[in-house]
Amino acid sequence: MVCRKRRKVKSLSARVVDDKTTTTKNKKAKLETQTWSDLPIELLELILCRLSLEDNIRSSAACKRWNTAAISVRVVNQSPWLMYFPKFGNMYEFYDPAQRKTYSLELPELYGSRVCYTRDGWLLLYRPRTNRVFFFDPFSQEVVKLPRFELTYQIVAFSCAPTSNTCVVFTVRHASPTIVAISTCHPGATEWVTVNYQNRLPFVSSIWNKIVFCNGFFYCLSLTGWLGVFDPLERTWNVLAVPPPKCPENFFAKNWWKGKFMSEHNGDILVIYTCCSENPIIFKLDQPKMVWREMKTLDGLTLFASFLSSHSRTDLPGMMRNSVYFSKVRFFGKRCISYSLNDCRYYPCKQCYDWGEQDPFENIWIEPPEDLSAFI
Repeated sequence: MVCRKRRKVKSLSARVVDDKTTTTKNKKAKLETQTWSDLPIELLELILCRLSLEDNIRSSAACKRWNTAAISVRVVNQSPWLMYFPKFGNMYEFYDPAQRKTYSLELPELYGSRVCYTRDGWLLLYRPRTNRVFFFDPFSQEVVKLPRFELTYQIVAFSCAPTSNTCVVFTVRHASPTIVAISTCHPGATEWVTVNYQNRLPFVSSIWNKIVFCNGFFYCLSLTGWLGVFDPLERTWNVLAVPPPKCPENFFAKNWWKGKFMSEHNGDILVIYTCCSENPIIFKLDQPKMVWREMKTLDGLTLFASFLSSHSRTDLPGMMRNSVYFSKVRFFGKRCISYSLNDCRYYPCKQCYDWGEQDPFENIWIEPPEDLSAFI
């Protein structure tokens, strides 16, 4: 009996050893047959995101799996840079949120000026002491002057680069409780044109309002959430019969008007409402039905929000997509505060921000230069 048991134990041991040997051989054989296409998707994306656009496109032709990974991290657009206006001196800083790098540029041409708006890489500036209004490209140092005009308590926007013959500058202010005065100008003009318009719906003009140019119109979001529309060709003004976006009561706490932003993308008007104790809420104007719709996703779009002007981008690095980047940098200039709609949280962790603490004229998002040689 004892001998039989010993034989059975030896037989079982030999079988286990054989199974282990077979398993090891199978694993080794499997490893030997694995190819680059079998890399974990996370590792593959990490490698591909470091390639240039040209190499990314070449890699996408390797196989279906690589094609999917390459497209998911492909960067076609550059993110805007955050330009800081110093309280003293002429040294201006530019923060690149994609690379998390800061560049410096001396711009004595801007001394004594206040930034008003930015678009297509151009700044619109105002010099209060002389009422001088002018465009400035900080990277080419090109200047385009406009006629003098007082812009002390007004917001301003423009339609496109001042080098275009369709460029229009727009500003609106209250002339009386029921009348707004709209002033326009264009490069090469000798004076501003001002026309008064009657308000049929409640629209309060304020320096806290937001303006975007979209589909050939200037859209102006009032302090109370009503949307005014100006047609620069027909020179008509209309306040849309669209009730303001609905937000919880705590979104209208202290300094709530500073945490409101507006942008446009492919003909859509987007509004961002923030609160220091809650996640931001994003609305899109449903133009056919004339109502605001809350957005739970941006479908890969990235928004860059600042007090004076906001921007939108597609085809940015994967980690930047479906997010809102705000004009505040933490950790000694290393991380931009952002909110991910995928994760429903702020980054860095616990960094939701009270916009009442920030000077609204401190910085602005601007298109980066194509040539970075001036910063190297």
